[in-house]
Amino acid sequence: QVQLVESGGGLVQAGGSLRLSCKTSRRTFDMWTVGWFRQAPGKEREFLGAISWSRNTTYYADFAKGRFTVSRDNAKDTVYLQMNSLKPEDTAVYSCAADAALLPSRPWATRSDMISYWGQGTQVTVAS
Repeated sequence: QVQLVESGGGLVQAGGSLRLSCKTSRRTFDMWTVGWFRQAPGKEREFLGAISWSRNTTYYADFAKGRFTVSRDNAKDTVYLQMNSLKPEDTAVYSCAADAALLPSRPWATRSDMISYWGQGTQVTVAS
């Protein structure tokens, strides 16, 4: 069983930045695609971005391009989500997910039911 643990959430002022981390202890993590999602109260889960195991391929939701960046450090078994110019509407629970077969591509946004493993999430609150 793969466990994903997010950290780095918290309260930030509008216009600020946060970097979230997603760590797993699975030894073959460096072969997995990892992505980030968020879900605000009363809203559906939104895909943000995903990165391949080699870091050569990324895929982002259109609205996330420019303010959100996914990166990874395979030596640390950690994937990051850098969030800049945060807005109150970015307030949500942010979760990472991992899959060994699903490459960074549109299915991450449209078929998240296919993704194998999910973290519990970390709360991000952006104050106006």
